[in-house]
Amino acid sequence: MDVVQKLTEKLVQKNENLPKFKTGDEISVHVKVKEGEKERIQIFKGVVIKLQGSGTTRAFTVRKMSSGTGVERTWPLTSPALDKIELLKIGKIRRSRIYYLRNLRGRAAKIKSELVTQTKKAKKPKNSKEAKETAAKT
Repeated sequence: MDVVQKLTEKLVQKNENLPKFKTGDEISVHVKVKEGEKERIQIFKGVVIKLQGSGTTRAFTVRKMSSGTGVERTWPLTSPALDKIELLKIGKIRRSRIYYLRNLRGRAAKIKSELVTQTKKAKKPKNSKEAKETAAKT
């Protein structure tokens, strides 16, 4: 195999672990930040305003408001600086690039969305009586 193909395969496998998100979704990006010899994780939470490219060159741009100022950051999906990406809300929009958010303020900048729900875990019984009842059902 060619060296380029091997590297591409590794990067594609890394992409398979990421959640499927699209423009308008609210995500939380965990970025590795290196300061001197120390490395820490910084969370950048915002709305995806653009997806671009394909395959290993795919990139996304996230916009958030910080102290009344809009901040946008773009990352390649295959960047080693990305630790993980969490999908928080699924946005309902009809465009692929939502640059118009840059001109909107306050409530007008909100995107209709659905919350992403996690899979529910079985509740722990509160007392021994409930524990016996759940054991009898199974």
